[in-house]
Amino acid sequence: MDNFARVVRATSIGAVRLYNRLEVTVAQPVPDTPVLFVANHGFGGVIDLNVFAFAAAYDELGIDRELITLTHQIAWTLHAEKLIEPFGARPASKQTALEAFEEGHNVLVFPGGDVDALKAWKHRNEILFDGRTGYARLAIEAGVPIVPVVTAGAGESLLVLGSGKRLAKALRLNKVLRLKTFPLTVSIPWGVNLGLVGLLPYLPLPTKLETTVLAPMRPEADDTAEEFAVRVHSAMQAELDELTKDRRPVIG
Repeated sequence: MDNFARVVRATSIGAVRLYNRLEVTVAQPVPDTPVLFVANHGFGGVIDLNVFAFAAAYDELGIDRELITLTHQIAWTLHAEKLIEPFGARPASKQTALEAFEEGHNVLVFPGGDVDALKAWKHRNEILFDGRTGYARLAIEAGVPIVPVVTAGAGESLLVLGSGKRLAKALRLNKVLRLKTFPLTVSIPWGVNLGLVGLLPYLPLPTKLETTVLAPMRPEADDTAEEFAVRVHSAMQAELDELTKDRRPVIG
């Protein structure tokens, strides 16, 4: 990471800590070996408060290893790679992750993709991985533990009226941009908007963020990737339920 990227990263984390009153809790120390961090989305893609919350948590862990973030292909389709690659973003693929592990790096993945990132307000406290289990298969193949990281609150940074799954399918966005959603949102400064927010920055409401780094998880001796994925997802959803059980929107 170059000096400019370091300054931008530090400034962004500082802003989220102050503006969103971020609190980070670490359940257990992270092993001093490469690990696969599995996180949930709040709202948006790379421009997602959960990404900045994770970065703050990573700093609190005191880890020196480089972090590679597996990122949706749309960033490269839109030619935004020069903006995100200095921060460790790479196109999401198994090969990218395996190479990162071989080089001794940590890897971060948001398995839910746009389904989790662009979900409707009523689902803001749900972790939607859409049945994806590739992250568990990757951890088993690479022989690395999964460290789940859960953030609550970012789904309240704007109002998502609907995820627009049917419209995305009708527009064949899955074929063109690999997107399954096309959300209808109300945000600052875009007002009522279809599809734009999530791809472009918006001014988030000052919603309180809470992030928990859960204990490392490894597959049981007879676990399939699907079974391991269910255990990881269940642990993450249980933590999100705990973080949001008495929560008031935006206030926290």
